[in-house]
Amino acid sequence: MKNRLELHQILVDILGSENVYFQPPESVKLSYPCIIYNLNNINTRNADDRHYLLTNNYTITFISKDPDSEVPYSILGLPMCSFDRSYTADNLNHWVFNIYYKGGN
Repeated sequence: MKNRLELHQILVDILGSENVYFQPPESVKLSYPCIIYNLNNINTRNADDRHYLLTNNYTITFISKDPDSEVPYSILGLPMCSFDRSYTADNLNHWVFNIYYKGGN
């Protein structure tokens, strides 16, 4: 949980607002621009029949009305982050990224 909260704060700092949502239910009304992120996978490294390293993989989606926003480049600047795709839906621009985040211990 601590690792996710650290990532959450990093995303809030990048966006410059509190419009950062972790796995929001459909009932949540989003305010734009915003960042939505979801846990996608947990990568494991094993030794001696045990997990010794767990790294969470998140999908991050930045959504904005501005097609020329600089926020996607700030997200892409995060370590272990890669660009997946972009698309437009409902007159909103979406940029999708994958990030592996372990955070501090």
